[in-house]
Amino acid sequence: MPSHLPQHRFRPSVLSLSVGLALAAALHVGSAWAVEPFVLKDIRVEGLQRSDAGTVFASLPFRIGDTYNDEKGAAALRALFATGLFKDVRIDIDGGVVVVIVEERSVIANIDFVGLKEFDKEQLTKSLKDFGIGEGLPFDKALADRAEQELKRQYLTRSLYGAEVVTTVTPQERNRVNVTFTVTEGTAARIGELRIVGSQAFSEGTLKDLLDLNDGGWLNWYTKADRYSRAKLNADLETLRAYYLNRGYLEFEVVSTQVAISPDKQDINITINVKEGQPYTVTAVRLEGDYLGKEDDFKSLVAVKPGEPYRAEAVADTTRAFVERFGTFGYAFARVEPRTDIDRATGRVVVVLAADPQRRVYVNRVNVAGNSRTRDEVVRREFRQFESSWYDGRKIKLSRDRVDRLGYFKDVAIDSNEVPGTPDQVDLTVNVTEKPTGNLLLGAGFSSADKLSLTASVKQENVFGSGNYLGLELNTSKSSRTLVLTTVDPYFTIDGISRAFDVFYRTTKPLNSQGEQYELVTPGASIRFGVPFSEFDTVFFGIGIESTEIKGATALPNNYFLYREQFGGKSTSVPITVGWTRDGRDSALVPTMGSLERINIDWGIAGDTRYLRTNLQWQQYWPLTKKFTFALNTEVGYGKGLNGRPYPIFKNFYGGGLGTVRVFDQGSLGPVDVTGAYIGGSQRLNIQGQLYVPVPGAGNDRTLRLFSFVDVGNVWGEFETINADSLRSSAGLGLSWISPVGPLQLSYGAPVRSRPGDRIQRLQFQIGTAF
Repeated sequence: MPSHLPQHRFRPSVLSLSVGLALAAALHVGSAWAVEPFVLKDIRVEGLQRSDAGTVFASLPFRIGDTYNDEKGAAALRALFATGLFKDVRIDIDGGVVVVIVEERSVIANIDFVGLKEFDKEQLTKSLKDFGIGEGLPFDKALADRAEQELKRQYLTRSLYGAEVVTTVTPQERNRVNVTFTVTEGTAARIGELRIVGSQAFSEGTLKDLLDLNDGGWLNWYTKADRYSRAKLNADLETLRAYYLNRGYLEFEVVSTQVAISPDKQDINITINVKEGQPYTVTAVRLEGDYLGKEDDFKSLVAVKPGEPYRAEAVADTTRAFVERFGTFGYAFARVEPRTDIDRATGRVVVVLAADPQRRVYVNRVNVAGNSRTRDEVVRREFRQFESSWYDGRKIKLSRDRVDRLGYFKDVAIDSNEVPGTPDQVDLTVNVTEKPTGNLLLGAGFSSADKLSLTASVKQENVFGSGNYLGLELNTSKSSRTLVLTTVDPYFTIDGISRAFDVFYRTTKPLNSQGEQYELVTPGASIRFGVPFSEFDTVFFGIGIESTEIKGATALPNNYFLYREQFGGKSTSVPITVGWTRDGRDSALVPTMGSLERINIDWGIAGDTRYLRTNLQWQQYWPLTKKFTFALNTEVGYGKGLNGRPYPIFKNFYGGGLGTVRVFDQGSLGPVDVTGAYIGGSQRLNIQGQLYVPVPGAGNDRTLRLFSFVDVGNVWGEFETINADSLRSSAGLGLSWISPVGPLQLSYGAPVRSRPGDRIQRLQFQIGTAF
């Protein structure tokens, strides 16, 4: 900088670099702003209000004593603008001093929403912060405009086409602003008419029943199925296409869709134009390519049947089964391409499956990623695919399922990656996403039998990332109270034998028809071990000690009175427990297929009681159609006194009510004491049949279902004979809903077979019931 100039500070006519000037300097355009290099004596920053000067100095590419030039000045401007903190930046030169003059952006002090109903305010605020609009962040008008447009777009996905969003920016002291999004949501547009044009093989009504969108349903207030969205329509079009492709219409296509909205933006008309084509029948399935000399093995996996209509689903299932079978032989990258040879003149098709197994590979290493809390060994011990062995797709899938069933992760995925330079080896990476495994629960429920019940529990399914379980649970209701402390080590041994400790305190108040109540108090503890005999079967062995005290001075049922007189008011027992469970259902809450088998045996070997108590349960679910499911639940209980001692009356089974034979009052079936009390029995049989159907208008929501039921069963005393004449039965209708506060089941029915004196309760409901 020549020292003879009258002013040592460059103005815009000499050197004032904003964004455009920085760009020009970077491109060496406009020599009018050129400055001769000089040695920096000092650097000053002007215009700061909130930002720290250190932020500016850290962005500058020069320091005192460095040589300053145009390139460094342009780089400084780019770096400062890149921080997003400044609305304008310029650099002046005053002698050997660089003066950085900044104008800070306003900082957002508060974000508010007015008129917001459709979206959650807290969630929307978080999303905007991820978008760059949040409290404490620099205000950017361009980002605010984009956020406003994005909010409008989100309203369109909710069918609120008349929604208006206005952004207001209110200046505050210290260069801060309040940002307010004022929303006028209006009312949601409804589907007034939904048409499917061009269908001949199937009625329009049949096809419309397949779709999630509809133009009228009495549950639309809940399902919102009459609200249009492009994503929903696309999903419905795929459903329509799959329906035709699975019924032989190989050339089916959706020609066009028209979506028209009324001028007042309140009604939407949708027209789907389809072209069915002709149906095709499969005449043969041909295998081409390399099947490793195991053609017969692969042919057994073919789900496509000659003589039946072409089904795309069967072809996809066959292709997937072929790829998985190649995987069991170590061919991780096998490709199977289905092809159809169509004869339009005869309406026949030959399905060709061309296979290329490519190369066989070994598994080099198994890595675990994403487990920030859970230890590697907790994941690795569930793996059935070992390192330095042939790749086996079946074992890898089983390993993924076992890790997923732990319940510690939101998502589990396994990736296969080639080892660089070694084409016959792959590394497996188990990618997991941790989820909270602790649970603090405070809840309340209401049932027709127990009235108000309270629940509280503290559980940690993955203590310190070790995979161990620790839980404390408290339940209290009109008829029972339970306090249980449980700890489980699922890998007590390296072979997968589990160990569990239980300490409990239970009180039960069986139903007394005379209106009086007595109480059974049972404290105890137990230890049990689970031994895996296969991938799906675990047998449990355990031993415990418990003491049961019969309390009640007045109106005590005669059987309890006699038992207390003979054996005392308190009985101690040491039961050995043996159990087995196999759960093959597709879902624990809303199953549609599969079975559950369970056996549990308690054998009292020491103490004041000697008995054997057995309970067997079998559930089976059959998917009759895509929406209809038939379920059968059978439960058999049997107890017997041993060594000449009677069966303990406080170990009796009870029947009647939800979970057993509905319509009959809870716990009212079986023997009745001479005092009129229902005391249960040592033998029980329950058979329940249910047909689940979807709630009209609920679409494919399986958490809300209607059902019809038929129940048969009863309870018998130790020396009573089980016969068909003594069975009770009922039938009726019900509603099953997986509600936010737990599974709810409501039933209404009538007795089909009853006896005089039976207590009938036609309407029954409970939150937390299972079957």
